[in-house]
Amino acid sequence: MQPVAAPAHQSAFASLVLDFLAYLEFERGLSRNTLDAYRSDLQQYGTFLDGRGRSVLDASGEDITAFLDDLATGGTNADGSERRPAAAATIQRKVACLRSFYRHLRREGLLEADPTAEVRGPRKREQLPKVLTRAEVAKLLAMPGLELERPGSTVEVALRDRAILELMYACGLRASEATGLDVGDVDLEEGLLRARGKGRKERLVPVGRRAVDAVARYLRDARGRLVGGGSEAALFVNARGGRLSRQGLYKIVQRHARSAGLDGKMSPHTLRHSFATHLLAGGCDLRTLQEMLGHADIATTQMYTHLSAQRLQEVYRDAHPRARLA
Repeated sequence: MQPVAAPAHQSAFASLVLDFLAYLEFERGLSRNTLDAYRSDLQQYGTFLDGRGRSVLDASGEDITAFLDDLATGGTNADGSERRPAAAATIQRKVACLRSFYRHLRREGLLEADPTAEVRGPRKREQLPKVLTRAEVAKLLAMPGLELERPGSTVEVALRDRAILELMYACGLRASEATGLDVGDVDLEEGLLRARGKGRKERLVPVGRRAVDAVARYLRDARGRLVGGGSEAALFVNARGGRLSRQGLYKIVQRHARSAGLDGKMSPHTLRHSFATHLLAGGCDLRTLQEMLGHADIATTQMYTHLSAQRLQEVYRDAHPRARLA
């Protein structure tokens, strides 16, 4: 029995999506996670258009708005199962995906007008990230050393974990940046680190003395034993001597957070937020912080000014006797 061929319009849509994703990967350097999310979003959009008897090239702004409304209200899937309403942040991502997709189709000369021009997604509620106090950071960073006192703990793992936590807080690293580090990316003599951020963009970040000491001891006393006779280039490795995964890093951070009584309050990204907030509170200017965080747009960095001001107000209200009288 011969397989049933997909309708011509579906094949054409799939071809357009593949061309768009190739553009994002090779010309804009977007990450694999972003590409996978955009592929999923466009497939969902294509399925919705099929149900309305429309193609991507003749879809109107009303079709796109109907797609977004369908996401926001939820409903019933084709198999009869209930679909929960999508979060505002998810819909915002899909709006961004569709806008980028239709801009690409216009550049390719396939459309004269952009149907997303008048489309407005739901307003995304601004949520300030969770941040640890300096005392909480100090408590977390002390956990790997205290773990050595527990049965079954190993020196190599404790030294690795301490180096990871110290370096992530000292440099404001994303989880993917920490796990992507190679041994040659850290210059302990100069106190500098080369991080590869979104789109594989590189930046240099200063490394504080405590982090330098922690990484130096890990390299001297632990990493060689974890790697064994292998030739792994990764700075941080797992118990089998291979590159530490993001999932492995998450488990390390969560384990020490639980030990420090911070369970549920943080993730690996919390150390990055804490790094940024503590630098601003210490007098760091916004442009310098933008460079160290690797933000393409300074507007992204500016959220930390609100966070720092909010924290100052909290400290003032808690500590100042006249503030508490109000």
